[in-house]
Amino acid sequence: MSKLLELADVTAPGSASADPACCAPLSGSTFSEAEAAELAKVFKALADPVRLRLLNLIASAEGDEVCVCELNEAFELTAPTISHHLKVLRQAGLIQGERRGTWVYYRIIPQALARLAGLFALPAAPPA
Repeated sequence: MSKLLELADVTAPGSASADPACCAPLSGSTFSEAEAAELAKVFKALADPVRLRLLNLIASAEGDEVCVCELNEAFELTAPTISHHLKVLRQAGLIQGERRGTWVYYRIIPQALARLAGLFALPAAPPA
């Protein structure tokens, strides 16, 4: 049921990253206060175990999206609690939802995960 999410190598020279500043590693240039606040919101969203599991379930869903009805079944939490956690993930820019009739279908925003992956890129080792 799990699948690998394709991420761009933001550390590669000439990578096709849309905005090189968006993926600057932590070891790169310093963040502005606004950038640090935005990233802190994302990390705060990921710091909750329920939200981390939700993100994992959405990222590993067949067909790149999952119905909220399936997410509700995966937890011993009420539907309003799951909705709250999904709202936090949406506000952090990690997922997006599309209402279809009664249900909302969620999918990962790949650029957001690529940005996070780029933050943890190690600086290139100097040639020996």
